[in-house]
Amino acid sequence: MRISERFIQELQDKIDIETVISSHVNLKRRGKTLVGLCPFHNEKTPSFTVYPESRSFYCFGCGAGGDVISFVRRIENLDYIEAVKAVAQMAGVSMPEDGYDDTLSKQRQRLLGANREAARFFHEQLMNPKNKDALNYFLKRGLDRNTIRRFGLGYAPNDWRELTNHLKSKGFTEHELVLANLARRSDKNGRANYYDNFRNRVMFPIIDLRGNVIAFGGRVMDDSKPKYINTSDTLVYKKSNGVFGLNLAKNANENKLILVEGYMDVIALHQAGFTNAIACLGTAFTAEQANLLSRYADEIIICYDNDGAGRTATARALGVLSKTGLKLRVVQMSGGKDADEIIRTHGKERFADLLKGAASTTEYKLLEARAKYDLNTDDGKVEFLNSAATILAGCGIIEREIYSNRLSAELGISVEGMNAQIKNAAARQKRLEESRKKSETQEMLNKSFEDKNNPERAKNLMAAKAEETLISSFMRNPDFYKKLKEKISPDDFVTAFNRRIFECLVNSLEEGYMPDLSLFSSDFTPEEMDSVTRISLISSSLGNTIKECEDCIAVLKEKSEPTVVDASDVSDEEFLKLFKKK
Repeated sequence: MRISERFIQELQDKIDIETVISSHVNLKRRGKTLVGLCPFHNEKTPSFTVYPESRSFYCFGCGAGGDVISFVRRIENLDYIEAVKAVAQMAGVSMPEDGYDDTLSKQRQRLLGANREAARFFHEQLMNPKNKDALNYFLKRGLDRNTIRRFGLGYAPNDWRELTNHLKSKGFTEHELVLANLARRSDKNGRANYYDNFRNRVMFPIIDLRGNVIAFGGRVMDDSKPKYINTSDTLVYKKSNGVFGLNLAKNANENKLILVEGYMDVIALHQAGFTNAIACLGTAFTAEQANLLSRYADEIIICYDNDGAGRTATARALGVLSKTGLKLRVVQMSGGKDADEIIRTHGKERFADLLKGAASTTEYKLLEARAKYDLNTDDGKVEFLNSAATILAGCGIIEREIYSNRLSAELGISVEGMNAQIKNAAARQKRLEESRKKSETQEMLNKSFEDKNNPERAKNLMAAKAEETLISSFMRNPDFYKKLKEKISPDDFVTAFNRRIFECLVNSLEEGYMPDLSLFSSDFTPEEMDSVTRISLISSSLGNTIKECEDCIAVLKEKSEPTVVDASDVSDEEFLKLFKKK
């Protein structure tokens, strides 16, 4: 069974979508709507729009859209039932007692339960005298027992099945342990064998913002390989979204986060009083992680290792984070290869001084460029100045002037010569940017014809447009449906996806519910809700008349041959005219 539509609509009546979304997005009122930077993709110009009247949101940049349940589902990485529960909790409403299908939700809860019990087991093993070598590993690394308890650090015994047997005794199945990546399965001699994924490793539990243990990192205590084994992606964990320590750092109230590379760096910094330290999980910094950090900070200070890999990681993080609008600074690590070593060797005061001297993004890029060339030679100077001009071409006027004056004085060239080189670099960048925008425009045009949720749309543009107009009109004007329902049925729809939307809409209207996006969120995935939301917004540009709907019905009744159109051959003006035809 499913959650009743009546409960969902009552829940929507009691929750304010603006309040829910504003806890994640800085919204500014613009007439009847609110706008802000989209939390689902990187952007500098706000394209994320909230519509309080229709209790919906839509991003005109990436196409994300839906109702408050869709938003919570996507922002918290929850399934539908969990998102409804979360919204109900926000609204102070109890879930209905009648049954509903929460199979996936229950499975996720089982995996979270297994992770929670595994974390307890690992911590108890760490504190067991028989495993004193594991505890001594942390103590020798400078951690005290309070820090060890605070982060729930643990130890996985050097045994093939000790964790598996323990969790089975707690009622968890071997299949559930494999789904949680706590155990692995091998098939030998025609039978399944299960064994622990983590063995003889110190353990770092990864905790999400809701306080759930969602994954683990396990490190060897010697120089053997692999150095780390980490939880793979599961139903409750996606490493490209993962941030270690954010559950604690988000409460530091400094509006800035210190971004380091590893678990031990985060833990050592927290123990030293830098409680806003975090580390991003996975092999590369992602846009999802950048968007998550932007919700909890105005400034990011990057403190990656000072080796080649660390510099490469810093450059990537700067590239991704620069799209968020956050203030960025980079620490030039000296006195140790990482934050943990610097604090253990020189103390927290040294690290605090490094933070104070952190370079701006521009200054850091110039320092990195300078290190590549021999400035004692004319060729080295020329190459460095060409690189510096490219860097400064992307800066604001004041910042560009400050650094160009500084470099011209330092390297013995005229300010006019430096500025001319920067001007040339800026012109090249402008041409590249114009080319990029042209490509993006064409790509958006192509996407307007194509719809990943409705692959039939591109070959049936006229019919799809008529279907979408009907859906949008009936959502805005339920009386239109009552007057026209004898003339149109789902069987008249050409594209299967739009037919699904129409069937869901008709069922709700026949049962007497007011049509809004909440009626679709249980039957459509978050990605499908993007298209449903886009279609619902069409009515704002329509005449909203019975005649308009009748024209659309006539188009569908004709059952004309598919209209095949190549988007690359159609101009913007022709494209708009095509959609105006009836």
